[in-house]
Amino acid sequence: MAKILLIGSNHAGTAAANTILDNYPGNELTIVDRNDNISYLGCGTALWIGRQIDGSDGLFYSSGGTLSKKGARVMMETEVKNIDFSAKKATVADKAGRTEVLPYDKLIIATGSLPILPPIPGADLANIQSVKLFQDGRSANALLDDPAVKTVAVIGAGYIGVELAEAIKRRGRDALLFEAEDTSLSSYYDDWLTHDMDKVLADHGIKLHFGERVKAFKGDKKVAAVVTDKGEYPAEMVIMAIGFRPNAELGKGSLDLIANGAYRVNLKQQTSVPDVYAVGDCASVYSNAVQDSTYIALATNAVRSGIVAGHNVCGTPLESIGVQGSNGISIFGYNMVSTGLSLKMALKLGYDALATDFEDLQRPAFMKSNEKVKIRIVYDKVSRRVLGAQMASKEDISMGIHMFSLAIEEKVTIDRLKLLDIFFLPHFNQPYNYITMAALSAK
Repeated sequence: MAKILLIGSNHAGTAAANTILDNYPGNELTIVDRNDNISYLGCGTALWIGRQIDGSDGLFYSSGGTLSKKGARVMMETEVKNIDFSAKKATVADKAGRTEVLPYDKLIIATGSLPILPPIPGADLANIQSVKLFQDGRSANALLDDPAVKTVAVIGAGYIGVELAEAIKRRGRDALLFEAEDTSLSSYYDDWLTHDMDKVLADHGIKLHFGERVKAFKGDKKVAAVVTDKGEYPAEMVIMAIGFRPNAELGKGSLDLIANGAYRVNLKQQTSVPDVYAVGDCASVYSNAVQDSTYIALATNAVRSGIVAGHNVCGTPLESIGVQGSNGISIFGYNMVSTGLSLKMALKLGYDALATDFEDLQRPAFMKSNEKVKIRIVYDKVSRRVLGAQMASKEDISMGIHMFSLAIEEKVTIDRLKLLDIFFLPHFNQPYNYITMAALSAK
């Protein structure tokens, strides 16, 4: 029987815990988490704030009590103060200040990520917050109930920022969306698709301030205005949504890190120190598109990494097959999905990359229910290997991106897609499918 210590119990940690408890009951599992709740689905925060779901209860799928009943020792609201990796023990303290030393045979670090909060003057004013934890969502939700909050500024137009801007508008408040880049969602999509999302946002009344950098916040105790390099804008509430960084402080100086500070792990989730594993947003992932370790903070990646680590710490060899970073977003009924690399990212990474684009109706023109679909496939000019794909439509085209995810994983070439066997029925698609048509137009 092994003593297994798990630090952190959100998505990656919960997946690791369930893997251990459900499959290896002979081990002794101790879970330490500084929060008072676990398994919060932050992807639902904007839906909750925007009143698109009834409440927050359904955003939890596990609890400390559930894991305790399975046989784990669960220590909530407990902080890890220090880890002695050579002696294999961790010192922890509960909220009352009581300390305890926890010895372990195997350690899994699942400390997740932290919001990026630049040192902007005035950032300590009231009504300025990030949205990461359940408590953050609850606070934002309560602030939007205040009739004095009429205008909300969202800083950052990535996935979370765009979703929150929609939620704020759905709550009947004015939404200002600030972004240093000149378009939304620039980390995931090329401009050919993002400018369509920009129009969707603007058409629904969200005021876009792209190509602007926030310089300061003004106010007397509470925020009253956002100051950028182009102007000053009144706002009674600000949500910071610039992005996240790995929370890897516990192992800094002892475990190898990648460039952005995440723990470097192998395909078994092992760190550079024997018997120490890292999972979720605090760890690297292997990208099949880049064919190297990188950082992609997604709940799907977190869950898979937790499963892999859970089996390995208990003696069952299991390796990750790598990831493609598949993702999606739906804003005011407009859907965008992507996987792998965008063209601009591929070029930035040094690939001799090309893109092939196609736009058409989802179904034959005679069908009454119909919407346009845009698709871009990114591929390497020399090897012809598919590097990424992006799709957008008011239709639900989300399942199509899974095929491209597998294509990247299996190193499929763009030419293999040209005569791909895709069925046709007017209810679903066209005889000349936009996937094959895009591939056929590749140079």
